Amino acid sequence: MRRIVVVGASMGGLRAAEQLRAAGFTGDLTVVGDEPHRPYNRPPLSKEVLAAEVTHEAVAFRMRASVADVDWRLGMPVVSSDLAARTLTLLDGSSLAYDGLVVATGLRARRLPQPGLEDRRHVVRTLDDAVRLRGCLVPGARVVVIGAGFVGCEVAATARTLRADVTVVCAAPEPLMSPLGPDLGAELRRRHEARGVRFLLGRTVTAFGDGGPASADVLLSDGTALGADVIIEAVGSTPCVSWLDGNGLDLSDGVLCDADLRVEGRPDVVAVGDVARFPNPRYDGVCRRVEHWSIPTDTARKAARTLLGVDSPPFAPLPSFWSDQYDLRIQSFGAPALGCDDIRVLEGDPATECAVGYHRDGELVGVVLLGLPGAIPRYRKQLMDAFTAPAPISG
Repeated sequence: MRRIVVVGASMGGLRAAEQLRAAGFTGDLTVVGDEPHRPYNRPPLSKEVLAAEVTHEAVAFRMRASVADVDWRLGMPVVSSDLAARTLTLLDGSSLAYDGLVVATGLRARRLPQPGLEDRRHVVRTLDDAVRLRGCLVPGARVVVIGAGFVGCEVAATARTLRADVTVVCAAPEPLMSPLGPDLGAELRRRHEARGVRFLLGRTVTAFGDGGPASADVLLSDGTALGADVIIEAVGSTPCVSWLDGNGLDLSDGVLCDADLRVEGRPDVVAVGDVARFPNPRYDGVCRRVEHWSIPTDTARKAARTLLGVDSPPFAPLPSFWSDQYDLRIQSFGAPALGCDDIRVLEGDPATECAVGYHRDGELVGVVLLGLPGAIPRYRKQLMDAFTAPAPISG
């Protein structure tokens, strides 16, 4: 291959470029991204970046010498592609040809469909999003957070630390219900409420007001009307795949890949990061997207070798992520969401510090720790050792 183009200039795109060089690719390497910034770390966006004047330089990833010659095309997204012709079209109408393609376009924040109050509504997905929101989180501001996943809870914690008046609206009966289950969700709600956050659970937003002095700003499904100076939509994300339309791909939930991260068997296209939907033999053969911080690095290592035809072990990553809320660190390994029907406290007490195990068919598939940093290596090793990679097929 003479030229490889990586579409997506976030963490996944950077790691793909690094791994392509590490695997021996010496040809032309171009990374195209829609943001104007070089790759940066996203987890601080809902915490440190909102809490202080944090610059791009403070969250930017260090650029390794191996990618010093990469051609970065920033602030210029790819809008369409022709995989048969191996060409990409950029927003300015220019075209890029490639021999190998890495799909690394990640996610965009989902928005609520109801119109109104656009000047008060925010998401937290990019550095520019966080910078725009930061100036609004002032003491006494009425902040309504819609959604109680990790981003919603982290933003709520940051806003409350900044002495804003925070209300969280969530359709589920507890925050973080889907990834952690009801008991840990209830414990985390208790901790937020102890800090002054109000939760309105089991409700959805039906309308936004017109911004007039006598109008309700946020109307909920049970008739509750809320005033809001700041509205944060933390209602999930959507894979950025529209630029791949028209190529006959399964884009129903990200980009469908095989176990080697090839995009539907195409030898010249791979995908990395949370846009890739792939099977993990550590659990089963079901193709899933994984929106965890560890996945861009893990998938980039495998995808680079697949694209270049370099042998590598079977791909069976152990997903991991963390979440900081106030002075609590939540650390997860494995796939807790697959074991939410059988959740057991492995040690400690959820009211203080604990390790919680998630089981499927009696087997441990995920562990979540509230605190207990000293237990991290032990549980990580337990989950790693639980999987035995299949032996390679000899000829």
